[in-house]
Amino acid sequence: MTRRRHLFVVSLFIATLFTQGCAVVAVGTAGAVAAKSANDRRTVGTQIDDTTASTQIAYRWGQVEGLSELTNLQVNVYNGVALLTGQAPSQPLINQAESIAKSVEHITKVHNQIRIGQPISASTQANDIWLGSKVKTQLLTEKDVPSLQINVVVEDSEVFLMGRLTNAEATKAVEITRNVNGVKRVVRALELM
Repeated sequence: MTRRRHLFVVSLFIATLFTQGCAVVAVGTAGAVAAKSANDRRTVGTQIDDTTASTQIAYRWGQVEGLSELTNLQVNVYNGVALLTGQAPSQPLINQAESIAKSVEHITKVHNQIRIGQPISASTQANDIWLGSKVKTQLLTEKDVPSLQINVVVEDSEVFLMGRLTNAEATKAVEITRNVNGVKRVVRALELM
């Protein structure tokens, strides 16, 4: 077998492996999304609307000169309620980000939790990820809290809880979250049923 043909066969083999791996990942991801959707208190249509609204807000932020370059902004949407978090160097930029979020179809309420300041460091972001996993783990262990109904967002050790809960569930979720080591503050962005 010539060297060129050998390289072609090896390349084809590797490409086949990657293609099969992608199929497994795609099927696994689709299954996970379907399972999460089935357990969500929102309708599938609302879940899609929330994802679309979140994407539109982030896209529109990126279209405004200075907004994406000078800020560190995140948006989470749950049942039409937008939670804005991150940092911006000035109040006018924060107001502009909020105004854009309010202008997006499907958004019924905006919780603007953007703080004035410089973007947080990578180590702070890593700590936020760790803190979020600790909060989610604690919520999972509590039988009276429907943890799959709660979206946990962490920004600079502040924990934001989103979801549709009863008053008792929300109170318990906030209490559990407050007692997780490292949590500075808990903000309820919850919708009560």
